[in-house]
Amino acid sequence: MVGPTSYFDPARTGELDPRTADLVRRRDAALGPAYRLFYREPLEFVRGSGAHLFTADGEDYLDAYNNVPCVGHAHPRVVAAIAEQAARLNTHTRYLSEPTVAYAERLLATMPASIGHVMFTCTGSEANDLALRIARAATGGTGVLVTEYAYHGVTSEVAAFSPSLVGPDAVAPWVRMIPSPRPGIDFAEGVRAGLASLEADGLTPAALVVDTIFASDGCYPDVPGFADAVAAVRSAGGIFVADEVQPGFGRLGDGMWGFARHGLEPDLVTMGKPMGNGHPVAGLAGRPEHIAAFAEQSRYFNTFGGNTVSIAAAQAVLDVIQDEGLIDNAHRVGARLRDAIAGFGSERVAEVRGAGLFIGVDLVDADGHPDEPFTLDVVNALRERRVLLAASGPDNASLKIRPPLVFDDADADRLLEQLSAVLRNPRARL
Repeated sequence: MVGPTSYFDPARTGELDPRTADLVRRRDAALGPAYRLFYREPLEFVRGSGAHLFTADGEDYLDAYNNVPCVGHAHPRVVAAIAEQAARLNTHTRYLSEPTVAYAERLLATMPASIGHVMFTCTGSEANDLALRIARAATGGTGVLVTEYAYHGVTSEVAAFSPSLVGPDAVAPWVRMIPSPRPGIDFAEGVRAGLASLEADGLTPAALVVDTIFASDGCYPDVPGFADAVAAVRSAGGIFVADEVQPGFGRLGDGMWGFARHGLEPDLVTMGKPMGNGHPVAGLAGRPEHIAAFAEQSRYFNTFGGNTVSIAAAQAVLDVIQDEGLIDNAHRVGARLRDAIAGFGSERVAEVRGAGLFIGVDLVDADGHPDEPFTLDVVNALRERRVLLAASGPDNASLKIRPPLVFDDADADRLLEQLSAVLRNPRARL
């Protein structure tokens, strides 16, 4: 199976309680075999609030994984904005809409002055697909460089440069995978090698596409040589696309965008998941000259991208991030979590990395090697203790901690208590 292995094995359906087993079988029959469920024992939730999810019988699970509802599950201000706008009007961007223009202006104000336009989509996958089209129109190139475990979306074109989704052998021939920014890896040198490989095959680069927290690669917030890599791509005629679907909207606790932590100004910025707190709204922002080059070749329209209800949700998310001080909260609580986990003194913890509320924890065996079985035991033991997180990275041996931005000190205490116990003995039952 390509990608993380922390999924439910359908062969174990018969081991589940009768109701859950029946729902799994019905789901498989209705949705087909390509879908996945988390954990060795799947979970069904009926309600969410803040950083908590609840089962039908009222069991409270701490959500330390879902970045989609970035301001918390079912945030009342976002819910109210969606309901109020849906009760008034929901239509598309071929009509004038003052709220849509106002939101675009507000979003652009959070970015460098060189980023001058916003285009709305429904998903991050669509945003990255559009970014590829714009990059090719602006540069005349076709080649794309991504990290070797990157994930950027599910459309045909984007899946073709998402090796963590399709596998490294299934990426398109115009894709070059560069080494993830692990210690000892020269990121810029990897990019230069990828550019040379494209040139050797008669291809010119369109873009370097990077998730600026390197989430699927194991979470790397600080990457020496990143600026040199971007400069090399631009010198070869390509552009830099900052995929902010996961790190954006204040998650890293240092401003709104991951690219800013690296001291970079991208050519295009893609956004998704957190933008509407789970409501399907996403987008792309970019330099006007690149979008003008695209506009010369094609008009753009997306029926639901930028619809008035989605814009109301997105505007409410920005309001909540600002009014509730969630970027500062991400900075403070995230630092506390990283320090505490590093301070466990566990021989199983090789490294703790991260920024804000995006944290990667590398787990190893007694010989210091990445330990996927142990990591999966930890993930599932935490699930038994009603704490949700996941695994990622090249060896699937890095814990991915990525909770809603409202994650508070009480939530942190609960996570740390349970994680400390599980690291000592992940197979111990409660």
